[in-house]
This record gives sequence, structure tokens and C-alpha cells, in this order.
Amino acid sequence: MQLYLIRHGIAEEKQPDIKDEDRRLTQKGRQKTEKVARKIKKLGLQFDVILTSPLVRARQTAEILVANKLSTDWEESFHLAPNGHIHRWLNEWLEPKNYAQKSQIALVGHEPCLSNWAEILLWGEVKNSLVLKKTGMIGIKLPEMGSPLGRSQMFWLIPPRYLL
Repeated sequence: MQLYLIRHGIAEEKQPDIKDEDRRLTQKGRQKTEKVARKIKKLGLQFDVILTSPLVRARQTAEILVANKLSTDWEESFHLAPNGHIHRWLNEWLEPKNYAQKSQIALVGHEPCLSNWAEILLWGEVKNSLVLKKTGMIGIKLPEMGSPLGRSQMFWLIPPRYLL
């Protein structure tokens, strides 16, 4: 199984009158996300499902991916909100879904959570060595059997500038 960890696009700056979960993509963020989505489509990627954080900027990013026909199936998951917990996601969402080994799943979320999740999958612990830029992607191949924690392989770490 392949996971594609995708950081949301450029969002509005934090402001006292806007809740963090309500921050939207900026016009530049929407445009950049559209370009990245078109490039991903040209590369032939297709996701079995796109799972997104419930925060507005991540949902908008997922909607752009769906609009570009990268998947027809998407859903929100509180596990992908800031401070989401990978162990809970694995046990409460991924395992019960029982996806096929050849599945490709996109997770749209936030930093530092996505980088931390990637590091836990790769090394079994957070090392603070991976950084995921906005609209960047990390590709992780999960092992066929057993726990993926510390046993997965990274096959892609790409900043958005290479997808524009």
C-alpha cells in the first residue's frame, strides 16, 4: 500500500478574528494547488481515496484534488487535524477499511503532523528531519504484513516547485 502525505495549500495568515480551523486557501494557494493537482494527474497518479483533515484549508485542497479527477472517493478524518495521532488513525481508520495491498491513499493535512507521521512510519520515531512544504508530497510504501511503524519505505519526497 502506498500513502501519499500531502500538505494543504497556502492559507490565510493567522488572525485574531479568524479561528485557525476556518482559515481558507488564498488565491495563490488555490492556483498553486490546481497546478500541482494537474501535474500529479499528468504523472498518472490515481488515489483510491483521499482522506482530509476537517480544517477548511485542507478540505479545500482535497476538493481541488477531487475536481482534477485524482479520486472519486474522499472523506474527512479528525485524525488528520493538527495533533492527530497516527496510532489511532492506523487502528481506527486504516485497519478496519482493509484496503488491498496495491491501494494508493492520499492524506491531506498539516505540518508538523504529516512529517512526524512519515518519520514514525519510516524510523519508528520522530526525528524532526523531514519538512513538507505547502502542497508538497511524501510517498510512503507500507509493508505487506505487520505493523508499518518503523518498517515503511519512502519513495517520494517532493517540494511543490518540482510539480509546477
